[in-house]
Amino acid sequence: MRFLIDADLPRDTAALLVSYGHVAIDVRDIGMRRAEDPEIANYAKQNGLCILTGDWGFSDVRVYPPQDYAGIAVLGLPARATGSQLLQVLRVLLERPDVISLLPGRLAIVESNRVRLRPRPRP
Repeated sequence: MRFLIDADLPRDTAALLVSYGHVAIDVRDIGMRRAEDPEIANYAKQNGLCILTGDWGFSDVRVYPPQDYAGIAVLGLPARATGSQLLQVLRVLLERPDVISLLPGRLAIVESNRVRLRPRPRP
């Protein structure tokens, strides 16, 4: 999977993604450190990247319809979560290649004990 990492996630996020065999592009490395959400979304859409973020704004399917993207994954943690806590939640997703394969066209809410997909996969 190819991920676009939002600036609200720790710098170590890219290394963790790469260690699981994924491509990781950090917005801070491509001159988008201060980019607004619509700019980030447009870049991801144009380049076939799954958005990886802690920003709940991306979970609004009316603004960011999942079917228009190569996936949107929102890490669900309190605002004061540490970088290591965020990376631990990301591992919940990375340990589920079956879920990662379903990400294109879907929104994933990743929490410390589960991953919820919208729309839900059909059985």
